[in-house]
Amino acid sequence: MRCPFCGFDDSKVIDSRPKDGKIKRRRECFRCGERFTTFETVGNTLLMVLKKDGTYEIFDRNKLIKGIFSAIKKRPVTMAQVSAIADYVESYFANQLKSTASSGEIGMLVLSRLKEIDPVSYVRFASVYEDFTDVESFVALIRQLEDRGDSGEQETV
Repeated sequence: MRCPFCGFDDSKVIDSRPKDGKIKRRRECFRCGERFTTFETVGNTLLMVLKKDGTYEIFDRNKLIKGIFSAIKKRPVTMAQVSAIADYVESYFANQLKSTASSGEIGMLVLSRLKEIDPVSYVRFASVYEDFTDVESFVALIRQLEDRGDSGEQETV
């Protein structure tokens, strides 16, 4: 870290603590001895989404939430749960250090969370994500849920 007083490139950290989602650090310059404060934040990389038609677009959290809301309409799923799903998707790709994700990967992550929260919302989201074109597709997915014992109503947290 460059000293703002003398421009020297090295300093030591005297104190470090979290503040407002950042890390506040008090530093001391090795050359001039002056102290200064820095704030450290995690840099978010831009996530690009590869769509089914082969085009790319910038990941849009609001678009993801809107899609989830379509699936949970009139279901016992809270805004906090929807937000947690979006957080999970974003952090998954950030932790993987990926800058590109397919819409299929994003859909699978959402489905895995919705399946735990509400089976009806899971089926609704899957019908759009999997592009169901007939009733048999719905029936097959519901049978899968029943075979696994996941079809019962679940309590809202």
